[in-house]
Amino acid sequence: MANPDVRGFLATYSHHHIAVFLLTFFSYALLHASRKTFSNVKVSISSQWTPSCLNTSVFVLQPNDVWNSSHLFPDADAATLFLGLLDTIFLFSYAVGLFISGIVGDRLNMRCVLSFGMCSSAVVVFLFGTLTEWLHFYNKIYYCALWILNGLLQSTGWPCVVAVMGNWFGKAGRGFVFGLWSACASVGNILGAFLASSVLEYGYEYAFLVTSSVQFAGGIIIFFGLVTSPKELGLAVPGEEENTSPDEDAHRPLISNSDIEDEDDRSYSIQAQDHVREPRAIGFFQAFCLPGVIPYSLAYACLKLVNYSFFFWLPFYLSHKFQWKEAEADQLSIWYDVGGIIGGTIQGLISDLLQNRSPVLAVSLILAIGSLVGYSRSPNNKPINALIMAITGFFIGGPSNMISSAISADLGHQEAIKGSSEALATVTGIVDGTGSIGAAVGQYLVSLIQNSLGWMWVFYFFILMTSLTVVFISPLIVRELRTLVQQRRSRTVIE
Repeated sequence: MANPDVRGFLATYSHHHIAVFLLTFFSYALLHASRKTFSNVKVSISSQWTPSCLNTSVFVLQPNDVWNSSHLFPDADAATLFLGLLDTIFLFSYAVGLFISGIVGDRLNMRCVLSFGMCSSAVVVFLFGTLTEWLHFYNKIYYCALWILNGLLQSTGWPCVVAVMGNWFGKAGRGFVFGLWSACASVGNILGAFLASSVLEYGYEYAFLVTSSVQFAGGIIIFFGLVTSPKELGLAVPGEEENTSPDEDAHRPLISNSDIEDEDDRSYSIQAQDHVREPRAIGFFQAFCLPGVIPYSLAYACLKLVNYSFFFWLPFYLSHKFQWKEAEADQLSIWYDVGGIIGGTIQGLISDLLQNRSPVLAVSLILAIGSLVGYSRSPNNKPINALIMAITGFFIGGPSNMISSAISADLGHQEAIKGSSEALATVTGIVDGTGSIGAAVGQYLVSLIQNSLGWMWVFYFFILMTSLTVVFISPLIVRELRTLVQQRRSRTVIE
């Protein structure tokens, strides 16, 4: 027989919740798919930008007369460094955009902001990867300018989708729901790898064409189909429903300043009308100074560096390290995302049961260090490589998904701002923006370390960053463990 709490938890969800879950899930998945396309075709782009085709797995350079007289880079190493620079440029502009988009998302209609970002980013991706190849126009400044613009436009996605999910799904079961939902990034990676590998034989420009077209169509669907808040349909907000639960202790906020339950936990949307009062958007610096925001932002800067390095460089690493065909490397890299999907869901569920996030993160990250050591020594065997890759994704991608989704939602709904301000998109932008700054610096460092010292030193760098992630959240770990011990002692005394 099902647990009554579980039945009540499931009964709170309607078809509106399912629609919001799926629309926000696939909107961000499509944004990630277009990013993944760039990482999946790096070998082809590098070969096209150099005077001779050094990798026989890619198509022959065309037009030959152009590249015999002029080319962007003298060799593949120089092209690789520029690809790393493009990743860095994208992530820096993405980080800046996140800080801005979080503020904008709390003040404008998030449906319009998200739809605009998806459609305009799709156009930029088409101009970057498809039109330039069709016209045989290759220019470093043009590539950099487009990728800066793409980063700014794509930054509209994450703060908006997390805020919309926060409006519809309250804190009860948030770790599991957001853990499952945050698989959208990994699903987008898988979708991008599949789309790119399926048309790569015709030329890398078609990989950009397919993903940008699908993303543009997704933006149109979001504009006409997404409802950003239950209040737009006259439904009760999740916080109000949870406050009627007899088991208030089970719904205690995971991010709080005290052990006292606040009875006014509401998830507001700035575009929804409240009969009592209009929610006031929180200031940027006020959101930055909220408890837990700085430690988690710094921790996410280190962790996202590692996670995005796998995202941007894994297919390239497999092609160069083991000399596997680019399409095969693209397909094999999917296993990292599979591990991240499973890791985020299971770890989110465990954090719900414990009513604490940081201890679960700490255990996973410590195990991630061991998985990085193991993967750095993976043999030239595809099944073994895929298995270790999935384990690595479980312990790195899982915590990364938790911080960027469930924990960001906790931070945006904590007691310090309840009932007075709208903060979720702003806080999400701060956490993810800081993480993207770390990831931006990391991508160029990865290319420099790889060219100077080799891939093994890149993995040493990943181990260092993962260790720093644990260091930054260690004060939160200690605090939450003390709270957990006190709760267990209190329950024992009562019993």
